[in-house]
Amino acid sequence: MPVPRPGRVVRGSATGRPLMAALDLLGRRWALRILWELTDGPRGARELRQRCDAMSPSVLYQRLAELTEAQLINQDADNRYRLTPLGQALGSAIAPLDEWAKTWARQTAA
Repeated sequence: MPVPRPGRVVRGSATGRPLMAALDLLGRRWALRILWELTDGPRGARELRQRCDAMSPSVLYQRLAELTEAQLINQDADNRYRLTPLGQALGSAIAPLDEWAKTWARQTAA
């Protein structure tokens, strides 16, 4: 399955609207979790796999390749993955969703 890109046909959009392309990419299993785990700094593949509940290596490397191609992450000289400036901006964009989720959790914890 090709990496979703704005302007190309993606799941849910024949026009490839940027939001639909982003939702297609980020909706792939483990994609957001990998990005979330990188918000505190670079991590190697083995550490990412452990932090992501030991997902299968094949899925991990597929997602890492997709997120790299989408320019949200890259590898440093020590072969650790890190967020690019674009990936960091995504973190800022989803921070309000994290706050909403915390509120939701508090309100539904009864």
